[in-house]
Amino acid sequence: MRIIFCVLISFLFHVLTINAQAFNSADCRTAVPICADSPIMSFANGGGAIVDFDPEIVLQSGCLEKGSNDSANIEHNSAWYVFRADKGGQIGFDIEAQTVHENSAPSAEWDFAVFGPNVDCGAISSGVAQPIRCNFKVNDTNFTGLGINPISGQVGAPSVSDSDNTYDEWLEVQPGEIYYIFINNYNTNFDGDPEPFKMTFTGSAVASDKNAALDCLFRDEFLGLDVSACVGGPDVLLTSLNSSAGSDIESVRWFVDYEDDGVVDETLTGSGPFGAELSIASPKSGRYFAEITTVSGSPATLSDEGGILVTFYSDPVLDRIDILNTNLSANPNQNDIEILVAGDSDYEYAINNGDFQDEAIFYDVAPGLNTIIVNDKNGCGITNSIEFLVVAYPKFFTPNGDGVHETWHILGIETLKNPTVKIFDRYGKLIAQLNTNSGWDGNFKGQPMPSSDYWFRLEYEEQKNSILVAQIRQSHFTLKR
Repeated sequence: MRIIFCVLISFLFHVLTINAQAFNSADCRTAVPICADSPIMSFANGGGAIVDFDPEIVLQSGCLEKGSNDSANIEHNSAWYVFRADKGGQIGFDIEAQTVHENSAPSAEWDFAVFGPNVDCGAISSGVAQPIRCNFKVNDTNFTGLGINPISGQVGAPSVSDSDNTYDEWLEVQPGEIYYIFINNYNTNFDGDPEPFKMTFTGSAVASDKNAALDCLFRDEFLGLDVSACVGGPDVLLTSLNSSAGSDIESVRWFVDYEDDGVVDETLTGSGPFGAELSIASPKSGRYFAEITTVSGSPATLSDEGGILVTFYSDPVLDRIDILNTNLSANPNQNDIEILVAGDSDYEYAINNGDFQDEAIFYDVAPGLNTIIVNDKNGCGITNSIEFLVVAYPKFFTPNGDGVHETWHILGIETLKNPTVKIFDRYGKLIAQLNTNSGWDGNFKGQPMPSSDYWFRLEYEEQKNSILVAQIRQSHFTLKR
């Protein structure tokens, strides 16, 4: 049987960060890979798309048993997660019930089971692999997990009959070991409404370095996140070896939609075992898919069929700098500029050796020479410090004989090559033409012009590789009397 699904990724370059709130899984075959870098905030809304547990076997599975509720489905309102230990030590977690509505009490009553190390999902679903940690007791503090209850201080102990301990013992893990975590909201098992929870990893390994306790690369390899890479950088390596088909893979074919428009543009041949790996050289951006042929003909269960979008970004290139007409102050030292970059990556900007900011607009930039640096936040390069010139102009002037703001002129025009400024009235009639040494006194042929808005057009010669000039070629100002 052939099925197209989201390829699972192991890559040699930068990947985008995962939002733990966005992912959940109803089944151990598509368990969500996680690491300890941040709490998991999610809903347990699994419905058991694939029945992991045989109805007869599950009655004998310790803390997973249905007990007297024969109609209960263990995978209703459930969630599956999987992690790989990145270093040895003590690992635990807190599962905290969250409220659905503000000022309301949590309605969920959480149970959990942990399988491992290195057990296969098939062994879990068949009942061969039994939980090594679990708990199904009532959580009076809204907490359950492995280790120590942070509210009551209750120390974890094996879950046995007639025990009210809601915490089980720490895991003592070794690097490379893989564990599955099953979470079930038993209290509202039948109503079909997902309930929120927060899971935070604990233990000595996490306390010493939470970013290294669990292998975050495993999360990216397994789930298949979109990839951000750089033109001219290392190849991106995609792999489907960790797919839900497991050892049942017979062969793999690859497809790519270069334009990401829903149309497959090319069929590709992979390398490695079964052709399960695909190396992508820059700059071949596109959405990549894998087609797996299984030995048994059984379908694979997939977490996402959207493929992986691989995007190669070039070094940032500054396009231009524009003057914005949002500041109506008469002070020519207050100018707002916008930085425009040729490219579609994520950038940050710094002017005059200041701090970087995400916003491409800077306010109150002084006229004269300034510098700009553009950094690609995807790690694909940073520009040198580029000089640019802000040529300022008053937003209004008042030629009334009081000696203040008597003429209108462009500040910094003397730094331009062969500049001319043409001033027009609101009907497009040419009123005055200025050069580097002159300003406009508000008169036309010796007669004072009325209070109104006037337009100007700045023209100057631009030389290749010269200083970049912030663009204000045409704008308007106000004459007040």
